[in-house]
Amino acid sequence: MTTKVPSLLGLGTPSAPRAIVLITAHWSERRPTISNGKKHKLYYDYGGFPPETYKLKYDAPGSPEVAAEVYSLLEKAGLQPEMDEERGWDHGVFVPMLLINPKADIPIVQLSVLSSDSPAQHYAMGRALAPLRDSGVAIVGSGMPTFHNLRLMFSGATSDGGVQRRNKEWSDRLTATVTKEDGVERGRLLEGWREWVGAKEAHPQGGVEHFLPLVVCAGAAGDGKGEGYGDELMGSKHYTYYWK
Repeated sequence: MTTKVPSLLGLGTPSAPRAIVLITAHWSERRPTISNGKKHKLYYDYGGFPPETYKLKYDAPGSPEVAAEVYSLLEKAGLQPEMDEERGWDHGVFVPMLLINPKADIPIVQLSVLSSDSPAQHYAMGRALAPLRDSGVAIVGSGMPTFHNLRLMFSGATSDGGVQRRNKEWSDRLTATVTKEDGVERGRLLEGWREWVGAKEAHPQGGVEHFLPLVVCAGAAGDGKGEGYGDELMGSKHYTYYWK
């Protein structure tokens, strides 16, 4: 994350984005909700961690202007967005951004996922936001789309052969789907993701929010060819996907 993602974003180069719209798994609302403050405090939305984790700082600016662009695009798509000037940036924003861009010199606009969990609605969000990519705004999803089952991860069950086989089938199908160039077909296939082999182990019932930012990004990709790379974490392989 500290080298690959900054390179993909062009940080430190003339092609760096003018802002980042970051869809976070840790903010779920009935309607797509957009942080639109000039500055946002950090929201330490976790418990039981060492004291230093509550002293982390990430002083990047917000961007009311880009937030207004996001609002306008989502509104035109009939998605009934809302603004939120007060909510702090949660750890789905400041933890990855501390690693990706410690200089904190790129404005951030935080965007919620939807409590409906609907893949079609999230894909529509992404399709609506796609024009931002042509105007120098990066769209980044923050979650764990390949596997977010903390019970299995912390119990060591991810070393079980059956779990590994199902997770590989799930991961292979996810990769084949999100890297398709046909944006309409990609969206159609993602609508049925919940029934794929391994899906309910990767994202247990009531905990699909870590998958949804990827669906938004996949929608924003249009007909672009997706790519991915994997990292090992606690006994399972996790993939990151991107579209240039």
